Amino acid sequence: MSEDALRAQVLAEWLGQHALVAAGGGLLAMLAGAGLLFTALRHLHLRAPRAWLPPWAWLGLWFTLGGGFMLATATLFAEAMEAMDADEELGLFDQRLAAALSQRLPAAALRVVGTATHLGDPLTLVALVVLVAVALLWRGQRWLALGWVVACAGNGLLNQGLKRVFARVRPLHEHGFAVADGYSFPSGHTSGSVVVYGMLAYLCVRLLPARWHLPAVLLAMLLAYCMGVSRVLLQVHWASDVLAGFASGLGWLAICIAAVELRRRYVRGVSMA
Repeated sequence: MSEDALRAQVLAEWLGQHALVAAGGGLLAMLAGAGLLFTALRHLHLRAPRAWLPPWAWLGLWFTLGGGFMLATATLFAEAMEAMDADEELGLFDQRLAAALSQRLPAAALRVVGTATHLGDPLTLVALVVLVAVALLWRGQRWLALGWVVACAGNGLLNQGLKRVFARVRPLHEHGFAVADGYSFPSGHTSGSVVVYGMLAYLCVRLLPARWHLPAVLLAMLLAYCMGVSRVLLQVHWASDVLAGFASGLGWLAICIAAVELRRRYVRGVSMA
């Protein structure tokens, strides 16, 4: 066994032993970083609106960001086709972490996580998509409703296509607190939560007063992160499945938001002409 593979297994064992603490620490760090970044960007925008990037530059930045995420995701998936082998570093890490979690996590924690993970279930997300679409149509926001539905449905199709390409078998989970079937890579719970809750946060930023913007963004990140981590804790996904779900979800989300903003700014430009 190589030195890198040995280090990966040691890290997996440590994470398995301290899973709840590591997950909580990661959540706090992510929320703190997101809050600081959001506040800084808002402050710069309010202080120097004329010196800030013009609208088309912002759209280019968003498309670059989304394309970069998708390219990084494609690269990750290409590498994963070899690295997911049971004898490779990523495969060894995934297996050791899942084994450690199955031995260390108490039943009470699994019960709570197993209940919370339903917030990322396909039925839950589909119901949310329908309710939000109806609300947007009722408010006369037809184009926002269309963008919302296309973003959420498109991610589902993308995820299913990727699952069929990789056809990865799920880890063994016999604790009874969660049941999942179908292929494993990438995690549909994770990518679906990133896109649905991320798009919902975008809608809140577009439609609600400014005081609700930061809470909406932080809540979306909280839900997406917890849905991804829950799949690993419940051992229905390998850790690399969830990382891939975050990558594909963020890439698709950035592209969809850029497309909606492109249409909005085009309409605004035409109305001002």
